[in-house]
Amino acid sequence: MSFQFVTAGNIVFGVGTARGAGKLAAPLGRHALVVTGRDAARAGFLLDSLRQNNVGSTMFSVAGEPSINVVDEGVALAKRERCDLVIGVGGGSALDTGKAIAAMLTNKGPVLDYLEVIGGARPLTQPSAPFIAIPTTAGTGSEVTRNAVLASPKHRVKVSLRNALMLPRIAVVDPELTYDLPPAITASTGLDALTQVIEPYVSCRANPMTDALCVEGMKRGARSLRLAFRNDGNRTAREEMCVVSLFGGLALANAGLGAVHGFAGVIGGMFNAAHGAICAALLAHVMEANIRALRERQADGEALRRYDAVGVFLTGEATATADDGVKWVRQLVCDLKVPGLGKYGLQTRDADEVIEKAAKASSMKANPIVLTTEELRGALEGAIDG
Repeated sequence: MSFQFVTAGNIVFGVGTARGAGKLAAPLGRHALVVTGRDAARAGFLLDSLRQNNVGSTMFSVAGEPSINVVDEGVALAKRERCDLVIGVGGGSALDTGKAIAAMLTNKGPVLDYLEVIGGARPLTQPSAPFIAIPTTAGTGSEVTRNAVLASPKHRVKVSLRNALMLPRIAVVDPELTYDLPPAITASTGLDALTQVIEPYVSCRANPMTDALCVEGMKRGARSLRLAFRNDGNRTAREEMCVVSLFGGLALANAGLGAVHGFAGVIGGMFNAAHGAICAALLAHVMEANIRALRERQADGEALRRYDAVGVFLTGEATATADDGVKWVRQLVCDLKVPGLGKYGLQTRDADEVIEKAAKASSMKANPIVLTTEELRGALEGAIDG
């Protein structure tokens, strides 16, 4: 048995912890580039905390999911303002943008030189500028991962800037920041979080540490996501989903993901759809495709046994099977009113292009079994219809 486990230098979890971010930032730098989502006003608490701790700030707002050009703009702004610290506060887009900017502040050359698949895939050589991640959704787990997912409009795909040198210095996970998330965002981000504790568990790179995180994450997500979606002020459910998201980030950074995310990066680069919504629509269909392929080609393997265990963790029934797990996810997706990918313009005629690009995605390499083109097509077309 041999494995590594890497994560953020310090994880601070708890209600109200984000209000102390300025104190955490002060030892790391004197002027922060604060990267936010579209609604920069949500970072007001952070700006107050930074002022109280004599840390200057420059705002950089990201409207939508990050692209290569957005990162370049952020790096230029940070250099002009002489920022020596980056803080990302928001959903996965803001965190990934901040993470990428922090990396490119200390590494020479354009970001494209370092990107997987479409770029030079050069390894970073210098540690990122100090980066603090403060998530405001419970979904991506980006606060503890070593990569940033960036869109390339030119190539119509999303790819990763990835290196252990990009791990955040500090991750501040404050459930209070998620209390007012609307149901639709709760659903898509929550199903992304659930996917990220299922895929690493069945991954060909799973290890005992990620297993522990995934099992606990699946149990918590199964009992809490519907409650959080109801949006009736259930703070315990919101806190539990923050744990699921955090555990998913820890797991995926160390065990990889699978075909759901292999597809998601491609579809997100081709169509105007949020990452979490794509994962939510794909999850049950990819699970079903994997289980069928495993039964046909690896019936005695560990991965199929793990899918049976997923059924147990999700349903809470000791006799549940892999098929029960798929049924449970299908019902959850229905209950959370998740639309099929056809809503975003994806059609069956796009399948060949999506499959060709997805086959090259790094996440596909961790899928528990290599799926054939027709198996990938079946999962994708099922997700189009919902």
